[in-house]
Amino acid sequence: MSSRPDSLAEVSLATPDTLLNSSTNHPPGISTSETATPCESFIYTSYNSSPLLPSQHSGPYGEEIKSSPHSKKGAAYVRPVLLFLSTVLVAVAVVVPVYFVVIKHQHHESDITKGTSSSNPSSVGSHAGPTYGANGSTVTTSDGSTFTYINPFGGYWIDDPNDPFNDGARPNSWTPPLNESWVWGTNKVYGVNIGGLFVLEPFISPALFERYPEAIDEWSLSTLMAADTSNGGLSQIEDHYNTFITEQDIAEIAGAGLNWIRLPIPFWAIEKWDFEPFLEQVCWPYILRVLQWARKYGLRVNLDLHTIPGSQNGFNHSGKFGKINFLNGVMGVANAQRALGYIRIIAEFISQPEWRNVVPVFGIMNEARVAVIGMDQMTSFYMQAHDMIRNITGYGEGNGPYIAIHDGFQGLSTWAGFLEGSDRIILDTHPYFAFSGNSNPAPIATGTGVDAGGIWPALACSRWGTEMNASQTGFGVTFAGEFSNGFNDCGLYLNGVGNAQDVAPSCSLYLDSSQWNDTMKAGLQQLALASMDALQDWFFWTWKIGPSSNNTIAAPLWSYQLGLQQGWMPTDPRMAIGTCAALGVTAQQFDGVYEPYQTGGPGAGTINPVLVSSYGQYPPKSISGLSAGATQSFLPTYTSTSAIPTLPPPTFTPSPPSSVIIGNGWFDSSDTSLAATEVAGCTYPDAWDAISVAMPTALCPPTASAGASVVVTSVPALATSSPTPGP
Repeated sequence: MSSRPDSLAEVSLATPDTLLNSSTNHPPGISTSETATPCESFIYTSYNSSPLLPSQHSGPYGEEIKSSPHSKKGAAYVRPVLLFLSTVLVAVAVVVPVYFVVIKHQHHESDITKGTSSSNPSSVGSHAGPTYGANGSTVTTSDGSTFTYINPFGGYWIDDPNDPFNDGARPNSWTPPLNESWVWGTNKVYGVNIGGLFVLEPFISPALFERYPEAIDEWSLSTLMAADTSNGGLSQIEDHYNTFITEQDIAEIAGAGLNWIRLPIPFWAIEKWDFEPFLEQVCWPYILRVLQWARKYGLRVNLDLHTIPGSQNGFNHSGKFGKINFLNGVMGVANAQRALGYIRIIAEFISQPEWRNVVPVFGIMNEARVAVIGMDQMTSFYMQAHDMIRNITGYGEGNGPYIAIHDGFQGLSTWAGFLEGSDRIILDTHPYFAFSGNSNPAPIATGTGVDAGGIWPALACSRWGTEMNASQTGFGVTFAGEFSNGFNDCGLYLNGVGNAQDVAPSCSLYLDSSQWNDTMKAGLQQLALASMDALQDWFFWTWKIGPSSNNTIAAPLWSYQLGLQQGWMPTDPRMAIGTCAALGVTAQQFDGVYEPYQTGGPGAGTINPVLVSSYGQYPPKSISGLSAGATQSFLPTYTSTSAIPTLPPPTFTPSPPSSVIIGNGWFDSSDTSLAATEVAGCTYPDAWDAISVAMPTALCPPTASAGASVVVTSVPALATSSPTPGP
């Protein structure tokens, strides 16, 4: 079994063609992070006292220079440097190498692709200065393997052992570097999901599930793997974390003209409870590794909490396939207590200055089934989560991430005016033809050029373009967190394990892309371009589909990477602009201007009092899924008396200078409430299967106050249990 990346050494071992040895010599437009202040109080647990926990540091990061590295007027951008240099000789020593590494590649990329570093690559990591790489540069990974960074769009990576939180990289010329502001309505999200990495899905990693035919979701897969010690037990999942997505994948995403990734993560990155079979906490170092790779290549991350205790949708990617036990049924409120706790812990971590630029969006719950849970109930929950997060981060632009919520399959127009006055909430929608419930056998391989794709490209434009534009006005910032080329539901395990529909004879063509001709590929590319144009800000699902046991990609319609390799995904996402208009489908275009509160401006956080009156009560006034006549006040709840299982920061090999602030995993030192746990002496039904159980007829404990949340003014107690290592 491969070792887990406890040190995250891979992040700081890339070797560019040209090495800049001074840690203070930043090219124009590439700056180190802003000076950060560590939290004065941190909730230490045995989890964050693990080898991942670094020593505490303090001090400034360094000089910031904000000019663009892609301007032809290079001399104008070295002026801030010259102001701080005492001699012309020193100025020339700084400017000349910067010119050849970062600026000259705009006109003469061959100069950078042909060069090799004159320094020993091992010097990287010995407190060498920041290194930079553009199109054609060589990247050396932690295992010594190398690949060539291909990025024809003006993007560049940065590796800085002296400051592992250097946010100066950018993925392409039309996307601001991480240390510059992203402007919603002006900058466009061209993103891709890293699906199936930390939340396992059968159709993304079919070989894992083929090995255990009875497994239908991560719950059952984990149970079966744990019993199969002869084949490595749960360590098979850690092997998947370590190998499914590599640094080269992240580099290729940047090189494809994309600028964001959406990264689904499970709640068991934080903890699991004893009755749950998941691999607890092991994925967290790998999540940090992906975040650091994203930083290195200038990609922003939409971090999405994909699983919720009890399941928010009953889908196999919620952790367990079957029933919805979040805010639904006897354990609905208790499961929501845990969910809020995990949202809080993640918000604390990503709101630290070290992570704000890399993770500007936090998706707090994936695809909650509003039709089952209830719109009023979800509104109440989202208001509670909004207030909790903003009490941690503060209000207004720059204070913590945007909060993304899913449309719950209710249609975008349902959410117009939602929580008016709230602070930076994004509406996420997942438009799919494959799961629309309206099977359409229309062909997609109909020709090339304007005839490519048959009805499908125009259908994407007409079905999605108008409502996306309307939602930008009616709700605020709106993006498509998922979409694909799946115009049908063909693909191994796409509809779940054991569903013969997705591998029926009518699907045979769509299970093997080696059978596709140029007409088929042209049709798929036209569908992709039309979808991108209609959606405007989007994340394709997904970057990679793993091979099945026969070594074929059996759901090729869903792989962006495979589409690039074999010619049906656009090599430049900007090709999509104007596709719908060319097809004769037009919509009233959003003008790019949001209400000030929607992007953290004046009024952000002042929710309409009428909405507060209607939805401010929490738990919600009523819970779905209860038997007639049930007394809601008797529902089981947890008590907030447990130590908080906080998320530890990474360590780096080699360690950065003592002046670098690494953070401690907890942004708001005044946030000292304890975590939810079962009330001693009370009996709880199965938290994942409590829809049909008998409703309690009395409180447990007998007094209502005994189960109430406890808020303390001191730092929470230490956790007493150690994290569960991978077997």
